Amino acid sequence: MCTMKLKLRPPLTSMTHPWVLHVKWSSVLVPTVYEKRIIKDTPMSPTTNPRRSSDPAGDIPSWISDTINGGSLRHLDLHSGTNGWSSPPGSVFSLRSSNFITNRQKSPAGDYLLKPAGMDWFRSNAKLEHVLSRADNRLMQALRRSQALGESLKSFVFAVNLQIPGAKDHHSAVFYFATEDPDPLRTGSLLNRFVYGDDAFRNQRFKLVNRMVKGPWIVKKSVGNHSACLLGKALNCTYHGGANYLEIDIDIGSSAIASAILHLALGCVTAITIDMGFVVEGQTEEELPERLIGAVRVCQMDLSSATVIELPHVSSHVPRGVGMAKVNHHSSADDLALRD
Repeated sequence: MCTMKLKLRPPLTSMTHPWVLHVKWSSVLVPTVYEKRIIKDTPMSPTTNPRRSSDPAGDIPSWISDTINGGSLRHLDLHSGTNGWSSPPGSVFSLRSSNFITNRQKSPAGDYLLKPAGMDWFRSNAKLEHVLSRADNRLMQALRRSQALGESLKSFVFAVNLQIPGAKDHHSAVFYFATEDPDPLRTGSLLNRFVYGDDAFRNQRFKLVNRMVKGPWIVKKSVGNHSACLLGKALNCTYHGGANYLEIDIDIGSSAIASAILHLALGCVTAITIDMGFVVEGQTEEELPERLIGAVRVCQMDLSSATVIELPHVSSHVPRGVGMAKVNHHSSADDLALRD
């Protein structure tokens, strides 16, 4: 059962955040993640076949298979299991179609541009940043082992790190996607322009699409089937680029609204299954139809399953500079919301 204790206040600015749900009946934003419980490591359970339905047999390199099957959250069957993650089909998301400019129509998304390569759920004593640069990052360790054998030399990794603040402990949900095929990053492609472009372009284009799969009736009813957010306009996004990767750190605590509403829901995360897809927004006919970079289904998480990482204590002050999308908390909903 999901128990929510809500103290009604003047309506908050309406905007969509990752893992944040818009409850229309009370004009209150309700998060699907609540940081409070004590985190500890839990043993892994056997995982299911890591291939998504559109992958041909044997198409996943062994190093990607290793990262799919590792981590503190289990890789689950798409339609069953809890406290883990899976890969939803692209067709469950509605993205801008090739005719969107003229008729504003959307259509089901196709296959991902990149393959799902795992998920990590961390608890730390400070904000966890630039995960892929850490010597203990299991995905980069697996890739380096493969490359030491002369394999996967042209691999590229895309990671999204959702940073969830807390009074004492911080959490990070890190989603990994990868490819060994150079075509998604071919010169001139929208993904290539995003990966190798500047932060101003990235902040204008990086989009999250949400879809509620399972949850308390009032939450599911309020959210509906689809919602979207240009993350670089709503939250601080920091971009870390390496020779063979791009990591995007999304600081949910950078918004006073998002930080406050994280404490409105108690225990609901264990009753919620949500699909999240990552997209570079197409804004011209040449950039359409939109394509999913990748997507993940997070299934009824147990917050105590996080892997613990001890970090040196650092100042919580976030300096302004390159790589940050400034947040204006006085902006109207229309300023922050998507145009479609």
